[in-house]
Amino acid sequence: MAPTSRASAGRASARTTRLARLACAGALAAALGACADRVVETGSTGYPHDYRERHPIALQQSPEVLDVLVRGVGLDPRQRADVAAFAAGYREGASGALHVQVPQGGDEVGTRRTLDAVRATLHDSGVPATYLSISTYTPGDRNVAAAIRLSYRSLQARVQSRCGLWPQDLGVSDAAVNIRNEQHWNFGCAMQTNVAAQVADPVDLVRGRTRGSIDVNARTPDIEAVREAESPATSFDD
Repeated sequence: MAPTSRASAGRASARTTRLARLACAGALAAALGACADRVVETGSTGYPHDYRERHPIALQQSPEVLDVLVRGVGLDPRQRADVAAFAAGYREGASGALHVQVPQGGDEVGTRRTLDAVRATLHDSGVPATYLSISTYTPGDRNVAAAIRLSYRSLQARVQSRCGLWPQDLGVSDAAVNIRNEQHWNFGCAMQTNVAAQVADPVDLVRGRTRGSIDVNARTPDIEAVREAESPATSFDD
């Protein structure tokens, strides 16, 4: 081959090599760009794994409400028991006055009789008239039975999040989420809500109660039985 032909072939080979390198570099950049567009999740779903952190119980001042329907004859036995129980709850843990909202219009005679019966029941249950804050309101729908609304604010335990939310599918539509086998968002919310509703004293969720005094009369025989190498168990007659 002539020297000129060999030089031309060498230049063509070098140019082909440079083009191949540029093509490889472009392909690599495109691949990296595609990876940057994808969000690769590793580890948790982004919310707390512990249900007590997802659905925390908090203490807050919330209203307690009781609607006493106006029936025109005062209070029936069931309503009287409801008002008495409401008054007991007010005495135990209320904050502020007991508000009484009286509807305007409609059966004015029945409303007055029901209000008088409510005030009398509250007084008999230990809530004097000086603790009441009475106001009026206009019902939005005249076809709906009017009610005298009793309310007060008290310390209550409430779940801070809403139950029934499903931000992720529990099925296999998202393999990245399904393969981790983690708790779903709504898990534990209903149980936390039940615990908050059933606790006798909301402060029990914050700290334990102080230890009371011991029963000396009940403890002394047990200690003496142990000292005598006898069983301290209680025996019951058939």
